[in-house]
Amino acid sequence: MPVNYRHIGTACWLPEHRGVSTIGRYRALPFPEQWRDSVLTLCNAGLDQDAEPWRTAPTRSLEQVIQAYAPDVLVMPRPFRTRAEGDPALWLYADADIPDPLPPEVLNTLISHWLRDIRPEPEYRGLLRQVRAELLAHPPRWEAVERELVSCDRSEGGTAAPADHQFALAPDWLARCILDLGPYPYEGGSLHFRAMSRGPRDRGAELVSQPLPYAPERAKGTWWFSIVLNITLHTVPFDPLPRFHLHWSVRRWVTRVSRTSGRVHLPYGARTSVLLRPRIPVLPGVPLSDRFAVARLERYRDRDTGAFGDRWAYGGPARMLGGVALGDQLPGVDDLLTDPEKWLTDGARAGIVFRTAMGRHEVAAGLMTDQVSRLSEWAEQALPDGLRRMPPHDRVPLAAARPLNAPSRSLKKDEVAAEEVRRTSERRRAAALAVASYGGPRADGRPVLEVHLVWQTASMRETAITALVDLLGLPDTTGRPDEGAYEFTDAGHPVGLTWTTDELVVRLSCFRPVHQRADGSVTALTDGLKFPEDVRRTATVVAAAVHARRKETAGWLRGIDGRGEPGDTVPALALVEIDRPVDFASTDHDPKFALRLGFADAGFVTQFLAVPKKVKGYNSIGNQQHRARMAWDDGLRQLGARLYPEHGIDRGVPEGLRHAAVWMVRKNRTSRSRWATDVPVAVMVTPEGGGLSRIQGWDPDADDGAGAWVPYPTMLIRLTKLAEVRPPVPAPRDEAPARKRRSWRADRAEQRRRAEEWLQRIRASLRCEPTLLLVNAENARSHWTWLQDGCAEVDRIRDGEADARRLHPDLRLVRVRTGRGRETPQWWGVHPGAGPNGIAAGLWCPAGRPDDGRVFYSAQPKPVQFGSSAVEADKLAPRPLRQGKRKGELVIDTGTPGWVPDLLEIAVLGCHQEAGDDPQAIASVVHLLRLPPDYPAALSMPLPLHLAGLGQDYVLPHRAPVEDASGDLAADADPGQGPAPGLEEEPDTTEVDDVEAATVQTPS
Repeated sequence: MPVNYRHIGTACWLPEHRGVSTIGRYRALPFPEQWRDSVLTLCNAGLDQDAEPWRTAPTRSLEQVIQAYAPDVLVMPRPFRTRAEGDPALWLYADADIPDPLPPEVLNTLISHWLRDIRPEPEYRGLLRQVRAELLAHPPRWEAVERELVSCDRSEGGTAAPADHQFALAPDWLARCILDLGPYPYEGGSLHFRAMSRGPRDRGAELVSQPLPYAPERAKGTWWFSIVLNITLHTVPFDPLPRFHLHWSVRRWVTRVSRTSGRVHLPYGARTSVLLRPRIPVLPGVPLSDRFAVARLERYRDRDTGAFGDRWAYGGPARMLGGVALGDQLPGVDDLLTDPEKWLTDGARAGIVFRTAMGRHEVAAGLMTDQVSRLSEWAEQALPDGLRRMPPHDRVPLAAARPLNAPSRSLKKDEVAAEEVRRTSERRRAAALAVASYGGPRADGRPVLEVHLVWQTASMRETAITALVDLLGLPDTTGRPDEGAYEFTDAGHPVGLTWTTDELVVRLSCFRPVHQRADGSVTALTDGLKFPEDVRRTATVVAAAVHARRKETAGWLRGIDGRGEPGDTVPALALVEIDRPVDFASTDHDPKFALRLGFADAGFVTQFLAVPKKVKGYNSIGNQQHRARMAWDDGLRQLGARLYPEHGIDRGVPEGLRHAAVWMVRKNRTSRSRWATDVPVAVMVTPEGGGLSRIQGWDPDADDGAGAWVPYPTMLIRLTKLAEVRPPVPAPRDEAPARKRRSWRADRAEQRRRAEEWLQRIRASLRCEPTLLLVNAENARSHWTWLQDGCAEVDRIRDGEADARRLHPDLRLVRVRTGRGRETPQWWGVHPGAGPNGIAAGLWCPAGRPDDGRVFYSAQPKPVQFGSSAVEADKLAPRPLRQGKRKGELVIDTGTPGWVPDLLEIAVLGCHQEAGDDPQAIASVVHLLRLPPDYPAALSMPLPLHLAGLGQDYVLPHRAPVEDASGDLAADADPGQGPAPGLEEEPDTTEVDDVEAATVQTPS
């Protein structure tokens, strides 16, 4: 029997009331103001006149050394804030019980080597000696300080506004309270936690247990893992009390080496964390710490020889302190990578954090709800006076469990066929509406859906044709051409198939990606990108290759029915069969992004599908029918063919409410994509009745530059103009520009200005009809700063330099926030009896605030890929099975993936209660928008935000798939999902299908 959960619990602590105050006592080291000018003089020496000068001292390398060699010292994040006018900023903190965290002679040594690391060039040795003398003449002194840890101010909107230091010091204080509890007992053992060193980029505090062994019967040897607790400080809109979130997870350790190389494989282009626990202080004079220290390994490529190698991260402690006599050296890189288990089992002297790019690990990621609740209950014993556990949340009765038009879950055998006929008819009607919206062709009065299949293998071609027939319920009366008809097909000579239904006509063109160049050579455009031999693949070289393939692809496709420029032709869909990313020589060789741009230039939206293969550890032949069906379904999504979840709420929501969403596509130039971009995307979903909806996107260049809403596929195609990849012209070596720095402050200010101007135009376009505007906090608040907790005000809006103003009568504003960055707490359904705590789908509100609350929480059920994960799964001790043929048998779930769904925060920032709006009803609508009837499972975000986020595929290079806890990769996962920051292991690209998945979230 399913459990009827009436409440959910959260791993969240908060003050009992606003008057709670706790003072922490520390030793603090200020950043001397006398250093600023001297250090900046050293940094800016030799800088080009046109380059942006350094404005703050680059202390990152020095802070990395402190994190690795003095882990008891907490480094405050930049920029440093002054305590009062004229007072220096406090930079480093240590507990008051530590008498001398960094003795003067140790600090002086670090400073000297830090300065040398800033400017190692021989021509600056004189300046270096001068600056070193000035800094050593004004050494900073540790001072005793007191800091408030709990009590905080409030913003104008009534939200808690913690001080900067509280985000680091308060979680560290709670972590020390939990350490005072001693070990966590479980059947057969206990967990002994240690704190982690924390740097300026780390959030909150982190506790890590000792490495635990796991020896599965099906695999040889022992595998190792630890239980991790993160504690972070957060705020909630319009709540004056801060929140402390406890987040439990599994950390897996590397103990296996490659059979070919005999060493651990480090992924290129990313740094791998190593936890250290030296036996004696590394820096003589520094107290021996009980905390784990952190250093990082990296795989690098020699610029001269092109050979790969491994080393401690460039610019890190191992390099900066080269030549210094240390009490205990870092492990040798070769020794650590060839025998990682020796270092891990020797008192955890060094442990390499596992990354999915390193292969397979027999310990599965994630914990399940019941174990999270038991760990949280144990930690609650450490609650200090004045803090309390967040009371259980109540279910919102107004929110239905599912949309009115959701497919039935319980069908009799004789009803299955009829239900499939109904659903395929819905898909055809949605496709017909989409074609009509973008002005597609018509035949005999019916809209014509134009789709193209670019195939490589005959098996996938036939599978894709069958999948399209099944998905749309097409009458399979069209005679299939024989195999010989496909032999010489190309873009100009495709094989065509046509189906006619009551709702629309479907025309499919099949051809191979074969192109004959002007020189007579024949090539497949789905092959890897070509690069000149013996030339290093710089951003210039990669951009040139992408541009060449894009241009070649567009020219090749324009042979289809004389297709012209994108603005002159009706959008069409192309499903492209292509190899997986791992099948290409490197990430740079993957042609998907170039193909997507080239297809868009010819007026196509594209969907990619993996070539079916069976190799060691991978088999995509058996599920190719499912993959092809999902690929067509996501392709139809790109044409705007989606079903709308009908909420059925008849009060508290304006009639005919539209749903708009904005998404900020952005990527740093330092990423593996090699391109920087900053592009806002907006989507509008207008219900048309009967589960149908019209989907549009905002085109800022439409209507002679005034901007207008255009069909969704038109917007996607036009987005590629903003992803223009032009081959830059390299400067001659003798004219190479001097060293320059890009001002991120000026760049961010310009991005925010452009984003706010764009938002003002969007807002002005929404005034004609009642509209609900959806935004994602993590995605948009860096550009739309008013969305931040400390800035938002109830029922007001600000999207520019002017003060906040009342919402327009036609506008409602909702901000959602996911569990990314641990911004929403872990949770569990509270069992009404004595059973295990589980997963409870529904909409929830904080206890005691059913009527006046503005913040709600949406929870969805466990998706199918975690069907084998029981809610009472235990990774630490055996448990008896509760049902099935093996009932009563003891099992341990260390090798079974665990998963706690994200708790989606829904904050109704603005509505019109005086006009009849009900925040509960609006939140219920947003909750149901996560359950479109044509998706196999719940989305991580509401449908309009999901569609807006997927627009980034036409701006950025193809996103890496998100790994689920089973080790499989869901290809086109929700854009709002991603790994949590910190030392969590990161997914790697081992799949290719650009198939849209339902909710696949990073495991706990």
